[in-house]
Amino acid sequence: MAESGNLEKMLILGFADSKKAETGGKKEAVNSFEALINPENYTQEIKHKFAESDQGHGTSGKQLKYQGTEPEEMSFEFLFDNTGIIDGKPRDSIVDDIKKFKEVLIDYKGDAHEPRHLKLVWGENLIFKGRAVEIAITYKMFKSDGTPTRAVVKVKFKSSIEEQKRAAKENKSSPDLTHVRRVKLGDTLPQLCFDVYGDPRYYLQVADANALNDFRLLPPGANLVFPPIDKSGKSA
Repeated sequence: MAESGNLEKMLILGFADSKKAETGGKKEAVNSFEALINPENYTQEIKHKFAESDQGHGTSGKQLKYQGTEPEEMSFEFLFDNTGIIDGKPRDSIVDDIKKFKEVLIDYKGDAHEPRHLKLVWGENLIFKGRAVEIAITYKMFKSDGTPTRAVVKVKFKSSIEEQKRAAKENKSSPDLTHVRRVKLGDTLPQLCFDVYGDPRYYLQVADANALNDFRLLPPGANLVFPPIDKSGKSA
């Protein structure tokens, strides 16, 4: 990791849309922001979503069934200072610096009708790609007239992987995973099996796993469990 202030500075690049953010660099970015000093640390959060299945007879608790992975989140703290102690460039106030920072991260853009898509780049490394979802500004030092001279800005970013890529990454149709589906009006068990497994012929195994007396009558709103299926047609 780069040492703060000595090597490449972290850049935040803003793009008008997700497609440009996929492959674009600083030249393609609509706007950008360079950190005064590099962050000393950052926090990465990865969360799975689970649904509780019905408690089986004779068991001590409910099982958690994997539903998917939430977008990754990362949190950074950025220092703003106008005294010139850090970069040798004293300024009247940090207000303009923070205004530019907020413009890159969260300002509503009329051309795209939404804030920018962002890339966090440190030297040659892409650290993160997503959107800024939270900003908290803590002012720390002031002149006698109340003008702030130093601030720490904590920003939370959320990954914005396109849905098609997320589904491919998670491989949600894998027959090796347990899936939970909520029945909608008009759903049939063979069709749901096709959606989950790519083959409608597993409907009898799914009916058995859910203790369905009549697989032709699926009550709307009910949750059905689709267990892993092996090639022999037996549920795992």
